[in-house]
Amino acid sequence: MLILPAIDILSGKCVRLFQGDYNKETVYSDTPAEMAKKWEKSGAEYIHLVDLDGAKKGRPINIDTIKAICCSVSIPCEIGGGIRTQANAEVLFNAGVARVILGTAACENRELVTTLLHRYGCDRIVIGIDAKDGKVAVKGWLEDSGIDTLDLAIEFSRIGISRFIYTDISRDGALTGPNFEAVIKFCKAVPNCQVIASGGVGSIDHVKKLFKIYKTEENLEGVIIGKALYDNKITLEEILEIKI
Repeated sequence: MLILPAIDILSGKCVRLFQGDYNKETVYSDTPAEMAKKWEKSGAEYIHLVDLDGAKKGRPINIDTIKAICCSVSIPCEIGGGIRTQANAEVLFNAGVARVILGTAACENRELVTTLLHRYGCDRIVIGIDAKDGKVAVKGWLEDSGIDTLDLAIEFSRIGISRFIYTDISRDGALTGPNFEAVIKFCKAVPNCQVIASGGVGSIDHVKKLFKIYKTEENLEGVIIGKALYDNKITLEEILEIKI
């Protein structure tokens, strides 16, 4: 199972928000590229980036920081936040990211998803589904789209999307554990797609439970972990030992 350390970028700094609340911010590093190097040195195979300013403003904002991160490591990075047009995606690919994550755009512009799939292929385009009470949240988690999470996932799986990131907003940053039942339901809804879980990991036991799900749900590809790593609740090294 793939472990993806998260680097959330706000005003060029590495931060964490509590359940997506921009008023509940903790700064962990003024130099996100150094944090990326730390995760690579600790054994990470992939890094998950979020442009929080971009998510709020509807276009990539921290491009220089993203480019610096991609240049500082040899492992691939994915990015979400504010990708609403083909030009947005192209800017980020030029900055060095391996794949982009569409969230709000996936809900509001199905044609864009199809266009990007045809241009870049399914390996480089990911749909991020951020769930709140079973509905998809958009625009930096600030608005409820009213769209059912599983219905949206199934719709995109039928047009060629092969990878999703599923986030339960109520668990994000809370360290109380992922919504395991929801993760299983999501995997079963799109059995031919890879699923990356996000939100809520706060202990090694949470990771072990995800590994058990990984063994039964063959399409659970990995998990994104943020606050638990930054608050030293768990280390990347001890997580990677579970895989042996």
